[in-house]
Amino acid sequence: MRMTPVVLVLGGVLVFAPVFFMFVLLPWITMSEQGSDIFRQRTPLEEEGRSIYVNNGCTYCHTQFIRNFDWDIGSERIAQAGDYVADSPHLLGTERTGPDLSEEGGEHPNDWHQAHFANPRFTRPESLMPSWDFLGPEKIKALIAYKQSLGFKLADERTARQNYWKAESTAAFESGPEKNVEWLHSHVPEGWRKLPNPYLTSAAGLGRGHRIYQSFCIGCHGPVGDGMGPAQPYLYPPPLNFTILKDRGISGGILYYQIMNGITGTAMPYFKKDLQSEKIWDAGNYVAVTFIGQTDAHAEPRGIDAAYEPVVKEK
Repeated sequence: MRMTPVVLVLGGVLVFAPVFFMFVLLPWITMSEQGSDIFRQRTPLEEEGRSIYVNNGCTYCHTQFIRNFDWDIGSERIAQAGDYVADSPHLLGTERTGPDLSEEGGEHPNDWHQAHFANPRFTRPESLMPSWDFLGPEKIKALIAYKQSLGFKLADERTARQNYWKAESTAAFESGPEKNVEWLHSHVPEGWRKLPNPYLTSAAGLGRGHRIYQSFCIGCHGPVGDGMGPAQPYLYPPPLNFTILKDRGISGGILYYQIMNGITGTAMPYFKKDLQSEKIWDAGNYVAVTFIGQTDAHAEPRGIDAAYEPVVKEK
């Protein structure tokens, strides 16, 4: 076949037509203005916060969609077209320099966000995010309202849970250290309260725990574990002072459970999606040894030690 102008035009049309159909016509035909099962309209304050989010280019680092192969980042729900019917422009994003925010609402209480926007290193010590303190309190309030709306009805449920437990944790804190510690321990399941740390207290383990503490904990609990990190002025109830826990029935299991699951209603987030099991045990043992001054690591009941652990010769 000779390459004539007619053949070139027809060939171009044959290539362009299916592409145009698949990527323009088909989405347009199947597009719906119907909101998804979680969709709701945003409040005026949330819309103001969305404008601030758009104007400051937050979408360059944060996506707002979960694909069906994104389960590795821990989302509980795949994004649907009906989630975005009120969005113009859409803020799906393409880069995940920071975490996806499609279900951010209710993940943290408002005071955590206040500390985070003042300086992200206060709450996430290794964060790359810049400080947004220059926006001022009113714009930050609107931005927080927008972030707490992400996830719509599911976000509302999570935020209501945060608010309920914030009232409970605040009342416990204001009752004094004894009552506060008693309240914190009472919400750890009994099996965890009696569980010792299964890892040997070794220099390597404490070194790993120290590194994890610096990466995730130091902004709130401070370098000496007294709860006076740089985030503290923004948080209420304030971060726990580990140094008051000596002889108060603390165990490796209690520390593990609270690091893993967080303390909803306070600024203490869960780390079950960020840290593997051994890292949580190592962080807990570092806190126990360094700040509390006592540890039950490697105590009975014990099973068979893991193959890589140093051999401990029994007396």
